[in-house]
Amino acid sequence: MTKTRSLLALTVALLLAVLGAGCGEKEDVLEPGEPQELTVMLDYFPNADHAGIYASQSTGQFRDAGLDVQVRQPPDPAAPIKQVAAGRVDIAISYEPEVLRARDKGLRVVSVGALVRTPLTSIISLPKAKIGGPRDLKGKTVGTAGIDYQSAYLKTILENAGVSSRTVTERNVGFNLNPALLTGKVDATLGGFWNYEGTELRRRGRDPRIIRMEQAGVPTYDELVLVANESSLERDEGKLRAFIAALARGTRELQRAPANAHALLDANPDLDEGLQRAVIAKTMPYFLPVKGKPFGYQDPAEWQEFTAWMNENGLLEDTADATGAFTNDLLPGQGL
Repeated sequence: MTKTRSLLALTVALLLAVLGAGCGEKEDVLEPGEPQELTVMLDYFPNADHAGIYASQSTGQFRDAGLDVQVRQPPDPAAPIKQVAAGRVDIAISYEPEVLRARDKGLRVVSVGALVRTPLTSIISLPKAKIGGPRDLKGKTVGTAGIDYQSAYLKTILENAGVSSRTVTERNVGFNLNPALLTGKVDATLGGFWNYEGTELRRRGRDPRIIRMEQAGVPTYDELVLVANESSLERDEGKLRAFIAALARGTRELQRAPANAHALLDANPDLDEGLQRAVIAKTMPYFLPVKGKPFGYQDPAEWQEFTAWMNENGLLEDTADATGAFTNDLLPGQGL
């Protein structure tokens, strides 16, 4: 089916229904017509952070919403934002800082929902480093993935703890964060996810010590977000809304029946099943919204505060605030 035909054939009807179970959220009731193509590009290889997407596909939530969803892996970490900005994919999985950075560079992209609504990036160390909190980073070597806002996270954490940055050595270890930690190249890492790398170390009996960003002075933000092209918000509104509503249902189905994680494992047989299931269980509360908010809700005050922090740390050139960088209008029951 061509994209033009797909747009003309869009027949998904959206109604409102009150969702029971007391979660305070209204859901869109979807009446599927001819399946509409929708392409999602992940931020990384398929892993537990994407479990809701695969569960939604395997349990028929996308199909029932009238969607033919194709999931792609990125050729490199920078690709998702660029691909959605160019209109080559409908949805990209990315990160709040990357959305702000892309818009600052002139790319017309918008976050249309939070996939993981809390920071996952963290400082991770092993017991031998004796790092119980940010103050204990004095005199230590911290490995990062070489991303500038990770350096800014570290700077903010040290300032908040009253530790001079001159007493801490930052070392770029790329994405080999856990290996660098385990081999003693660094005393701690900043860049690994507490839900993933932290769980992996714990399962290996290494008893990791974890300092979460939002608990150490960095403004909270949505770690993983659903990103669309700004021009598609009106043109493909029904299709995007249908996707998010179906993803909400599939994620709740995964919560109800964790066995539905098999779809993720089928998509990437190289994954360690025990690790992925443990990470999904650890992350599930953050896939889901806070009580009274719709699935995928993005807090406007948090976006504004984090954007201000990005500006204060010289990470943005022109973006004055978060206006236009995100919208909650396509979430279940919203903006209708």
